[in-house]
Amino acid sequence: MLQKDKTPEHKAFRETVRAFVRNELVPRAREFDKMGRLDKSLFPKMGELGMLGLRYDEAYGGAGLDWSYTAILCEELGRADNVGVMTGISVHTDMATPSLHRFGSEELKHKYLVPAIRGEMVSAIAVTEPDAGSDVAGIRTRAVRDGDDWVINGSKIYITNAATADWLCLLAVTDPDAGHAGFSQIIVPTSTTGVSYDLLEKIGFWGSDTGLFFFEDVRVPVSNTIGEIGAGFAQQMMQFQAERLVATIGLIAYCEELWETTCDWARERKLFGKTLMSMQNTQFKLVECKTLLTTGKLMNDACVEALIRGEDATDLISMAKLHVGRVCRRVADVCFQLHGGAAYMKESMAGRAFCDTRIASVGGGSDETMMYYLAKRWRLL
Repeated sequence: MLQKDKTPEHKAFRETVRAFVRNELVPRAREFDKMGRLDKSLFPKMGELGMLGLRYDEAYGGAGLDWSYTAILCEELGRADNVGVMTGISVHTDMATPSLHRFGSEELKHKYLVPAIRGEMVSAIAVTEPDAGSDVAGIRTRAVRDGDDWVINGSKIYITNAATADWLCLLAVTDPDAGHAGFSQIIVPTSTTGVSYDLLEKIGFWGSDTGLFFFEDVRVPVSNTIGEIGAGFAQQMMQFQAERLVATIGLIAYCEELWETTCDWARERKLFGKTLMSMQNTQFKLVECKTLLTTGKLMNDACVEALIRGEDATDLISMAKLHVGRVCRRVADVCFQLHGGAAYMKESMAGRAFCDTRIASVGGGSDETMMYYLAKRWRLL
């Protein structure tokens, strides 16, 4: 059991997050789906409660805490009955801001990180392109230096928080002849001239806004570069670790809620004169699902514990990403089947989860990318 389940401080934080989820998110879960984007007013409320910079330095408004608190936040957001909202918040807290906190200049931190932690600004991560997804090295968006400015041209796709974000953590090619040393992370305010986007329609994650961005002669100061010029690829690979872990933690919690909902359904649903739960097939499938969810949760906990100890958790996180994605797909499929025709209705959690969990094996690095990466790490290639 993680330390997060043992101390009064952790318990108090969990109650704070749980109350926020219960009062601010759950009652509006279907409203968020209809909106098709995040409600920006949520972020200042979360900032006031200290949820948006848990692991960040207190000098910038963060809480200076460890990964156990992030795990609590993700678990509770996973029970918000809207995985799109959970993802949009997680993009802001753990996908777009880690590099800025770790490598950004003092000027950038005070201009962009401090208001992000307060919830006054919302951030997004812009890496994926129409022709480059899990293969990050294949991106083509260029940033060409012109005096003290970068001039950016290109496009990014599948960008969560597209309509909500005030700034992007953009990965661009700054030296096409330098290989992995030719990429840089650059902060691009979405209000900058030449930045535009189109929203995309998705089969799931309805509560968050996902878009295609265009950059046409976009000028931003070279000082908006996060860290050293040319260090962006390595920084993004580090940032991916937080992205993958928060996603797997939240998805397991989401699927645990789905499992509980399905158990309630099976106890009430009558079939051939008896409840669905009374049938051994139902019992066995639910036991299988609970077992899979527990293995996923244990893997997530192992990742968190390793990070708290200061260890390199790259392999563990990659394995957890691979495993949890498959676990959630399996659980969602079983729960959909047990709900029968009712699962095909939009109001059904089982139906929404069937679509929502499928992206778990694609986003943030596909299953195949995780296996290829691990095979290289373990010298199997």
